[in-house]
Amino acid sequence: MTPTRTAPVESPWIRRYQPAPADGVTLVCFPHAGGSATSFHALSRALAGRLDVVAVQYPGRQDRHREPAFEDLDELADAAFDAVVEAVGTDRPLALFGHSMGASVAFEVAARLEQRAGVTPVSLFVSGRRAPSRHRSEDLHRKGDDALLREIRALDGTAQAALDDEDIVRMFLPSLRADYKAIERYRSAPGAAVGCPVVALTGDNDPKTTVEEARAWQEHTTGPFDLRVFGGGHFYVSEQTDAVAEVLATRLGVAGVG
Repeated sequence: MTPTRTAPVESPWIRRYQPAPADGVTLVCFPHAGGSATSFHALSRALAGRLDVVAVQYPGRQDRHREPAFEDLDELADAAFDAVVEAVGTDRPLALFGHSMGASVAFEVAARLEQRAGVTPVSLFVSGRRAPSRHRSEDLHRKGDDALLREIRALDGTAQAALDDEDIVRMFLPSLRADYKAIERYRSAPGAAVGCPVVALTGDNDPKTTVEEARAWQEHTTGPFDLRVFGGGHFYVSEQTDAVAEVLATRLGVAGVG
């Protein structure tokens, strides 16, 4: 039997859906606005036996729905950094993967790991999000609930059944609005960059991120950079989970190992 490893500290922030290899890389995944740790269940399954995949559960959703969601992305990154260091640890190589808002959170956590913990991630994967230096004027968090729900429906990242359930909508709308406020007001420090390799991933038909906006992540690392473009929209990952998993596995040196 292959030995496995569990998180050294129980934490409301960290979810592990598959047994983890006893050694090798831990991939820490950060969800999109309004998203939860379970959005990475399929990716975790696709990488089972090759990587230790853990997903971050932000406050304000699912079993943490009674906790207030963060409205400031830097404060969210501070808390997520503390949780990763405490509950995941830095005794083995770390890679970070973030989708949409989660890409910005992952970038800020990577910077904190380098600056505060002296730990350089082996790779930072930023998915479905334009580079911090590429801004758009957005104020959806100031608009009504109907506008937020139209946005979510248009991006096609939430099951229609959930959007049609008033109880579910009432439960997730506060955290969704908080997330949009956090990401729409987020501005990285001028010249912000990490030293680890950065891989940007994006859909070729993503209304939230153009290929050139994704390519601009190159400006935010002093290490190697690569861009991978997939067919699909903002939530291309859900349609191409296996292909994305192979990119991650190849970059982290575990392709074909199961």
